[in-house]
Amino acid sequence: MGDPHGVGIVGLGVIARAYLSTLADLPGLRIVAVADLDAARSAAVAAALPGTEALGVEALIDHPEVRTVLNLTIPAAHAEISLAAIDAGRNVYVEKPLAVTFPDGRSIVERAGSAGVRLGCAPDTVLGTGTQTARAAIDDGLIGRPLSASAVMVTPGHERWHPHPDFYYAPGGGPLLDMGPYYISALLHLLGPVRAVVGAGSRLRAERVIGAGLRGGQRIPVEVDSHVTGVLEHVNGVLSTITTSFDGVATTAAPIEVHGETGSLAVPDPNHFDGEVRLFPLGGAGWRTLEPRAGYADGSRGLGLIDLVGADDRRPPRSGGEVALHVLETMTALLRSAAEGRRIELTTVVERPIPVGYTRAEDWRGQPAVAN
Repeated sequence: MGDPHGVGIVGLGVIARAYLSTLADLPGLRIVAVADLDAARSAAVAAALPGTEALGVEALIDHPEVRTVLNLTIPAAHAEISLAAIDAGRNVYVEKPLAVTFPDGRSIVERAGSAGVRLGCAPDTVLGTGTQTARAAIDDGLIGRPLSASAVMVTPGHERWHPHPDFYYAPGGGPLLDMGPYYISALLHLLGPVRAVVGAGSRLRAERVIGAGLRGGQRIPVEVDSHVTGVLEHVNGVLSTITTSFDGVATTAAPIEVHGETGSLAVPDPNHFDGEVRLFPLGGAGWRTLEPRAGYADGSRGLGLIDLVGADDRRPPRSGGEVALHVLETMTALLRSAAEGRRIELTTVVERPIPVGYTRAEDWRGQPAVAN
């Protein structure tokens, strides 16, 4: 199959651990180099990965064996790092969101297209058996014609556990840009693209208190809305409502529900790859759990990158840049709508991603990461 596909990782924060657990020993893929603002952390990660170098960002991007840059920096740095990698002729897979502004996201997509490199973006959780089994149920007509959907994410805020939560409450942060990509990406897979949105937002308090790590007890400012809700008008006429909040405590609502003429579907948390998909058919006696029948089984973060480097002209990446840009525009349009008090039509047009057939963990893990 040729030499392993070389990957360079920029940013080694909390989320990097999940990616490393998937990618470190994958056949057909090699982590060539890592880079982080914390040189000690970069050196420690490299030492734990035989053959991996700890480099500066520029040296990593220019490394001749790096074919794809995995961008795990904070959201405010996504555009800068992604554009630098694209300009160097590297493929890019970036942690969500694609960028913190729609113009920056559009620049990334356009530059990747002009450079002829591949672009992908998290979340890849929607490629797991949870969202994909629910999609298969909808596509097979188990709920009839879809009419509406709801997506709900309520937490008291990430400062309770994250040692450096500042960026969650700075411009480019907030519950929608942080967690919205999971829910909106799932709705895109389930119901197709969005044509217009109406949004509203609020913030509960002006400061947050860090609850973990060496900075425990320190107060940080809240500069963005910490509760955002809205309505998504899908191209097919379905109306989805979405609520993302760092101001609540808990909820009994299903993460996602889809309602159709002949049934309702409860979809598991799109922040996870798996989970129960439950169906309540019209005239039925209650909810029943569907067997997993589509998606990557036992998935973990990094699958989107594997999917990206294995894509070709016949099968575009399922977590590709165009999809991520549509999700980003949906979110930023919701925030604009909340600020301006009006309905906003989207400008991006995207195809519903290609579904994932049921693939057992031993199958996808045992395959080379790339065949071209």
